[in-house]
Order: sequence, then structure tokens, then C-alpha cells
Amino acid sequence: MTQAPPLSPDDAFAADLLRGHTDTIVLGALRTADRYGFEIYKAIRDATGGDHEIKEATLYATYRRLVKDGLVEAYWGDESQGGRRKYYRITDAGRAVYRSNVAAWVATRDVIDALLDTRYGSRKDTQKGSVR
Repeated sequence: MTQAPPLSPDDAFAADLLRGHTDTIVLGALRTADRYGFEIYKAIRDATGGDHEIKEATLYATYRRLVKDGLVEAYWGDESQGGRRKYYRITDAGRAVYRSNVAAWVATRDVIDALLDTRYGSRKDTQKGSVR
């Protein structure tokens, strides 16, 4: 059996899979503090060690949708070091949606792990570069 080539960060996860969770990712970035748009972008990039970014256009569309849906509130901050920044704050409804989406993700991940037999027990197989 030939050994699989090492995975690049782009191959290690499916961008399509992450794209479906943009709202939850943004809500997660707002759980601990209000942030302005580019600050959320940087938090997402930094959380992955720079391996993943969400395009700014996608993020700003997400912010508008989350505000429209009442999951996030937007407000203008004071002018400091340049122009005014629009900040985003998660609402109680946003926190509830975040918790629900994370629970759904965990349940889905567990099912996929079981179906693909990638649970923690088969770790040595993946370390060798093969998958059963």
C-alpha cells in the first residue's frame, strides 16, 4: 500500500464545510467582547494560526445578515486613531443560536467520526499516513 502524501492546510479541511458555519464562527468571535469588523476577521485568522481566512466581503455580508436577524447589534464607536468604526455585539438571541449551532456541530462531528471510523482509537493508522 502506498503512503498518502502529507496534507496541506488547504486539503486538511473542506472550505465548503467551513463556509456553511460562517454565522456561528462570527457569533463565536463575539462571545467574549464587542469587536469591529476587521478585528473579527483578524480573530478568525489568528485562531487558525493563519491557515484559514474568511474573505472580508463574506464577513460584511454575514454581519448585515446577523444584524437583520437580531443575533448581533451594530453601533458606531468613538473616533480614535482615524475614522469611526462600526462595532458588533452579540445579543441574547445570538448566544442562544450560537449554543444551538455548536451542539448541532458536535453531534454531526460525532456521527461523521463514527461513520468514517476516525475516532480517537484509529489515531495510529492516520499517523502512518493510511486510513482504514
